[in-house]
Amino acid sequence: MFNAKKIEEIAKQVSDAIPPKFKDIATDIEEKTKVVLQRKLAQLDVVSREEFDVQTQVLLKTRQKLAELENKLAEIEAKLAE
Repeated sequence: MFNAKKIEEIAKQVSDAIPPKFKDIATDIEEKTKVVLQRKLAQLDVVSREEFDVQTQVLLKTRQKLAELENKLAEIEAKLAE
């Protein structure tokens, strides 16, 4: 659901910000940062970009179909009014 590469980039940025004398624990911090980020992102009520794009297309098709049905209904109502 989430871009693992982006999470790794954020974790690496945090790790790179650590002073050189603490680089021994940088790997451990990077891994823990990844775990925390993944856990917190999983708690958010969000969808992946792919899922969002799919739902956007479904919505567009639904709107088109609704417009077509509204036009047909208007035609039928006009015929009945004659």
